[in-house]
Amino acid sequence: MSNYTLITGASSGIGYEFAKIFAKNGCNLVLSARSKLILEDLAAELVKLHGVKVHVLEADLSNPEECRRLEAFCQNNEIFVENLINNAGVGDNEAFVDSDWKKQEHMIRLNIESLVKLTHMFLPKMVERKSGGILNVASTAAFQPGPFMAVYYATKAFVLSFSEALNEELKDTGVHVTSLCPGPTRSGFQEAAKMDKAVLFKLLNIPDAKVVAEYGYHAFKNKKAVAIHGFMNKIMVQSLRISPRILILKIVRFLQKK
Repeated sequence: MSNYTLITGASSGIGYEFAKIFAKNGCNLVLSARSKLILEDLAAELVKLHGVKVHVLEADLSNPEECRRLEAFCQNNEIFVENLINNAGVGDNEAFVDSDWKKQEHMIRLNIESLVKLTHMFLPKMVERKSGGILNVASTAAFQPGPFMAVYYATKAFVLSFSEALNEELKDTGVHVTSLCPGPTRSGFQEAAKMDKAVLFKLLNIPDAKVVAEYGYHAFKNKKAVAIHGFMNKIMVQSLRISPRILILKIVRFLQKK
């Protein structure tokens, strides 16, 4: 059974960059996303450049059956998932009362349910082998409520809390969990979440996905529990500990409005 790194949401943004970084460092890959053609082109490029093995599986992981299909795919191909990169996620910049429920449900299932399900599927083998790690992509959104993106912020708070607790449970097992908490990042996420017109993206200097992925990779390899990208993001997270909650809500509301 060969060792692989499984990356979800690998067809764009941070997940796409993670695929290139892990391949460059000699890791065989399983790439999953809904865009099969992009995954196949990426796989061909990585095989040619780095000589690694790359499998692709088109899947919508908000569907529990697709998560089980991904697990079966790995079992059938004798793949040991040594590194699980739970990157797939979506957002929606909209007042909750005006939002489309199907989008909110899809977000909860993808950002939370699939992440927990895949972790539960692949973690036992890691513990059995006393080898491996899980990187869950959370966000600086995890540290405060987010008006106009209420459900998204709440899903990321779940990811951070779950990941920190799990990392503590896994002490002395040889397996670790890293929560990557980027701030706003230039990728396809903003357009899909309708965030590109938010005040936030007009005021701040936004890093690109490659920079964030490189930071996340090194934090993961160093077994860091919580990795907050960017000096200003670190300062912001620390300031939240002492700032009045009502003030935080007002500031986030201003930044998230269109």
